[in-house]
Amino acid sequence: MNTLLNDPVINVKGIGEKLEQGLNSLGIHTVEDLLFYFPARYDVYEIKPLSELLHNDKVTIEGEVISEPSLAFYGKKKSRLSFNLQVEYVTVKAVMFNRSFAKKQLQIGDIVTVTGKWDQHRLQITVSNYKKGRAKSDAKIQPVYALKSDVTNLQIKKAVSTALSQFQDSLQEILPQEYLSAYKLPGRLEAAKQMHFPDNHQMLKHARRRFTYEEFLLFQLKMQLLRKRKRESTHGNSLEYEKQAVDEFVEKLPFRLTAAQLRSLKEILTDLHSPYRMNRLLQGDVGSGKTAVAAIALYAAITARKQGALMVPTEILAEQHFQSLTELFADHATVVLLTGSVKGKRRKQILQEIAEKEADIIIGTHALIQDEVLFQDLGLVIVDEQHRFGVEQRRVLRDKGLHPDVLFMTATPIPRTLAITAFGDMDVSVIDEMPSGRKQVETYWVKENMLDRVLQFIQKEVDNGHQAYVICPLIEESDKLDIQNAVELYEQLKEFYAPKTSVGLMHGRLSSDEKEEVMRDFAANDIQVLVSTTVVEVGVNVPNASVMVIYDAERFGLSQLHQLRGRVGRGEAQSYCILVADPKGEVGKERMKIMTETANGFELSEEDLKLRGPGDFFGKKQSGMPEFRVADMVHDYRALETARMDAQHILEAGSLDKDPQFKQLAMHVYHDNIVMGETLD
Repeated sequence: MNTLLNDPVINVKGIGEKLEQGLNSLGIHTVEDLLFYFPARYDVYEIKPLSELLHNDKVTIEGEVISEPSLAFYGKKKSRLSFNLQVEYVTVKAVMFNRSFAKKQLQIGDIVTVTGKWDQHRLQITVSNYKKGRAKSDAKIQPVYALKSDVTNLQIKKAVSTALSQFQDSLQEILPQEYLSAYKLPGRLEAAKQMHFPDNHQMLKHARRRFTYEEFLLFQLKMQLLRKRKRESTHGNSLEYEKQAVDEFVEKLPFRLTAAQLRSLKEILTDLHSPYRMNRLLQGDVGSGKTAVAAIALYAAITARKQGALMVPTEILAEQHFQSLTELFADHATVVLLTGSVKGKRRKQILQEIAEKEADIIIGTHALIQDEVLFQDLGLVIVDEQHRFGVEQRRVLRDKGLHPDVLFMTATPIPRTLAITAFGDMDVSVIDEMPSGRKQVETYWVKENMLDRVLQFIQKEVDNGHQAYVICPLIEESDKLDIQNAVELYEQLKEFYAPKTSVGLMHGRLSSDEKEEVMRDFAANDIQVLVSTTVVEVGVNVPNASVMVIYDAERFGLSQLHQLRGRVGRGEAQSYCILVADPKGEVGKERMKIMTETANGFELSEEDLKLRGPGDFFGKKQSGMPEFRVADMVHDYRALETARMDAQHILEAGSLDKDPQFKQLAMHVYHDNIVMGETLD
């Protein structure tokens, strides 16, 4: 790596101590930091014909003032200045707010260039910038940087411009020529210049493409190297499980495993047998059979005479797993349940069984990671709905055993490459097919005027012995959002279904104990209709529930709607999901349409990506997610996949260490990996 780029930023000509302090506050400490402090956005002063302007876009037009500017005052010191411009033989109205001084500057006959928001319908521009005279043809796209302290946009532009010419020999190419040619990418120096001072939209687009690919390739190389290094340095248990016993166990299951389940199981068993610690994510759609695969993995650990632990987010789910696994392992293993509700003598007894290895499989909530829980020989840890647990909680559980293998499970479908990136240094297994014979949940989209029919349909299902969820986006009324809320809806439905049908209420503001109580009543069919916010999205399994009604469904993303839909269709009966929505925009309508046509969670997550664009696909910011200067994991998803495959190929071929044209790339990867390796637990 070039040492000159590591020089302090004050070494750039024209930067003094005061500006250096301001730049430091922006995170710019070295010359390299400055060169890669790319603009947050660009102001475009490109004169386009009126016919090409889009309604509500920020545009620049040039014209002749053909009316005396008219000034009106309103409110306290607020003003509105308006005048007419002749643009291409068309009269355009220009409006400026709080620029009363401009009245004296603008005369009939003046040529002016104005930039602002374009109203196609009124042929009107709301001006944010103006200058007399014609626009300079070379000042079309202007960089706008993210600023704070006293640093101005002009100061950064000047500093970057100087640094680019002063240090251009140091900004060496790091991508091998074959990749630049294959993807038609500009060189590093040229791309950096275009990012700061683009000649035109096309050049900017290519510069962005180049740095997007560079960032992703570096990231993928680092991640894959770290995963390899971490796997090789964390010696696990190399579980000597009894293959024949496991095969017989699988044969005796009351169902046949799908090809996807078998593939994932093979990957997990290979990890268990290897001398390295397993760190794998198993993702599969709701109902795809992740739990069956997890159960077989637990059985394999038992045949290797190890203990297994299954940690889940809620007590209800822990109890459900306990019941099903106790049944499944009746002749093979001792299964115990440890949650916050297990107290007194029973708790002491279970803790003793765990410590003395009388308990083979331990199922529980985060109670499993408390200090008092001592495993004698923990070989495998499975964490269900792993995003519900913090990194620290997972680490504590992992460290309770002698390097146990760890399997994380999630039912949130994420395209594979994003999953690999989002979950860092894990290997990823995907169950992407459903067991045969499973009935698909029928999904319907209805408008609010059909509510009565929906409520009567629920009653019909309840009369047939089934149950229903009714989901609301909010808990209490909001002035800003005209939507049904859970509390109000609960009162309405209680009245509607009285006296023969019991209605319950569940939301995030209830205490954990209150939530558990409501869910127990629902699971026991003491409540037939459960009004709830999205807290039921994950970790609730009531096979008797056959109807999911989602109010204001347009307010949810596709993945969330799919998770909610997955709460029904878990029993023998045909199940239904009814989306009550009246979306105004095209995206909302498209979302409803996709939901009624698509049952596959992975296909839905791909569609969600397309609809959301560069929005935050993961909801809350993922712990440990990389920060990219240019790239966006969602928007540039295809480039991420390309970079992942290229990184894999480079490492498998050993090019980083052997091939001279990879020297610069290798220096960046290995230098950064020293730092990254130190930050990993």
